[in-house]
Amino acid sequence: MLYISIDDIEPGQYLGKTVYSANGTALLSAGIQLTVFMINTLRRIGVTMLYIQDANYEDVEPEELLSEATKQAVFREMSETLQVIRSGKEWSARKVSASVDSLLSDVLGNKEALLQLTDIRTADNAAYLHAVNVCLVSSMIGLNMGLNFSQLKDLAIGAMLHDIGKATLTSDDAISGDPKDHHTWRGYELLRHKREFNLLIAHAALQHHERPDGAGFPRGISGDEIHLFARIVAVANMYDNLISGGGKDGRRMLPHEACEHLMACSEHELDHEVLVEFTRIISVYPNGSSVRLSTKETGVVVRQHRGLPGRPVIRIVRGAGDEMNVSEIDLATETTLFIEAVLA
Repeated sequence: MLYISIDDIEPGQYLGKTVYSANGTALLSAGIQLTVFMINTLRRIGVTMLYIQDANYEDVEPEELLSEATKQAVFREMSETLQVIRSGKEWSARKVSASVDSLLSDVLGNKEALLQLTDIRTADNAAYLHAVNVCLVSSMIGLNMGLNFSQLKDLAIGAMLHDIGKATLTSDDAISGDPKDHHTWRGYELLRHKREFNLLIAHAALQHHERPDGAGFPRGISGDEIHLFARIVAVANMYDNLISGGGKDGRRMLPHEACEHLMACSEHELDHEVLVEFTRIISVYPNGSSVRLSTKETGVVVRQHRGLPGRPVIRIVRGAGDEMNVSEIDLATETTLFIEAVLA
């Protein structure tokens, strides 16, 4: 499969990866032949990137941490939970906990994979996909940092629900100067009253916008005053915001650009130790991405190296038909070659 911009999609191409709605149902299933109407509809609902089937790269697959069944179940549970909270009714901590159990089971079964956040984002599923992505990144970082399963589950729940306070915000609250009207504080209040949850889960929501230098909010605490869970969620939250266009300037960054931005925030905005672990679990150049090498040749990322996320294997296809020549360059061994640009 190829991972390309929707602006480069042509009618007649086949979808490589299913597009899901907010409640976990399939909007378009993998394998369907795309029409002009489908492409325009995807563009209208906010899709920017798609996986497309290609004969030269039919063996190329994104490294998936979650099964399709788990993904659908988690999306459905998040959708239902937030709808209940918006209506002011009582919501089930038990169901959220069970959903996170399923997610962690998949993560622990694929813990050697590099994380590629390439699920197709739409305006409809953006909030739920953000919650799942932040949970996945946080869980992988926590796993790398040696957290036991109980700690890992608390971290995962806190990460999944880090923005839960937004479900109770109104337009008036958004401009209020009272820290207790901020979504982090509202999320804390929602979570701390759930007796089934460890209080540290509530602190992940409360503190994920705090900064090591004390310039964060809602309380302006710094350094070790910020719990480890919140420091982890802060990194995951910023990364997913940057690659989805949810950063300050609204521009969607490519994974390698977002990673560079995060490292520039080390120690003043984000925790340095957490960032080091983040760089070990994230795929800088996702499988299927088209890249240009320092030799000026273009190719497609086909495989990853655990521990060397910036040095994947690149497949280069030269010529066509009977004259076609296919070769692969492993940047882990070809140390004088570099990826010069991502052709998104």
